[in-house]
Amino acid sequence: MTDTALNPTSETGPTRASLETMPLGRAINAGLRKAMSDDPRVLLMGEDIGTLGGVFRVTEGLQAEFGANRVIDTPLAESGIVGTAIGLAMGGFRPVVEIQFDGFIYPGFDQITSQLAKMTARHEGTLQMPVVIRVPYGGHIGAVEHHQESPEAYFAHTAGLRVVSPSTAHDAYWMIQEAIRSNDPVMFFEPKSRYWPKGEVDRSDPQAPLHASRVVRTGTEVTLLGHGAMVSALLQAAEIAAAEGISAEVVDLRSLSPVDYGPILESVRKTGRLVIAQEAPGFVSVGSEIAATVAEKAFYSLEAPVLRVSGFDTPFPPAKLETLYLPDADRVLEAVDRALAY
Repeated sequence: MTDTALNPTSETGPTRASLETMPLGRAINAGLRKAMSDDPRVLLMGEDIGTLGGVFRVTEGLQAEFGANRVIDTPLAESGIVGTAIGLAMGGFRPVVEIQFDGFIYPGFDQITSQLAKMTARHEGTLQMPVVIRVPYGGHIGAVEHHQESPEAYFAHTAGLRVVSPSTAHDAYWMIQEAIRSNDPVMFFEPKSRYWPKGEVDRSDPQAPLHASRVVRTGTEVTLLGHGAMVSALLQAAEIAAAEGISAEVVDLRSLSPVDYGPILESVRKTGRLVIAQEAPGFVSVGSEIAATVAEKAFYSLEAPVLRVSGFDTPFPPAKLETLYLPDADRVLEAVDRALAY
């Protein structure tokens, strides 16, 4: 299944001639290239992102085009990379940092949460921190420990950080540019399992702002909500449910902080049921926060408890066991059945 199902075009939308088809990873590459072309203050930093083009080749070709002074291969030292990016932002640059794998972000955690997130408030708004931190995250790639984690809740919890995650090539292309234009620090979580599936990209229309959630499939009986790679699983679940006569609406969260609750609440008030899916463990998670908020603000519309489908509250298992740990369409459908049983 490609990303095209997540980017429906209307009669007034883009024509086929205006659309390009590319993998999500290549869409981020194109978005970075556009941002660097538009603004000479934008520079990239990270381990092996220059000559190699990054582990996932997301920055491939950019150093050859823009030079080693703007696409910088750094030492293997995440704290130093983030600290340097903070200094560059103070000097007027707009650095984009790549963390090679999700589990490698913790050496830079203090710099991100104690310094980057708080610098603007500490200076009463007079000092901006236009830093983007790209984090390939999530499972489904059969990798070893520290390579398949979903640490987004740590950063969504941290005041001063914006946290987003695209699920389609189109959103990846536009959201990385919007993140770079932001004067606040942005944690840009890239679902690495979605780097390769192709999707349609309209370079003329972003279709939604950076921090907007949106309905990507309409339905009437249950709302399915997720972000990143989970959106594809939710769409698969909705298709299977439709074959069984169940109408499921799918909402792509897109922004984890701030959360755009408008489309979520509107959908829940229509369907009366909500199933939230995420790869991260369920305890004290983004899904937990959204479940609590929906229960608070749409209580009288709910016909069943808000249900969560997540990774288990354990360390990520060995690669051969990842399919037992990660949520999929079947686990989502089990939750749908429970919601409809009330």
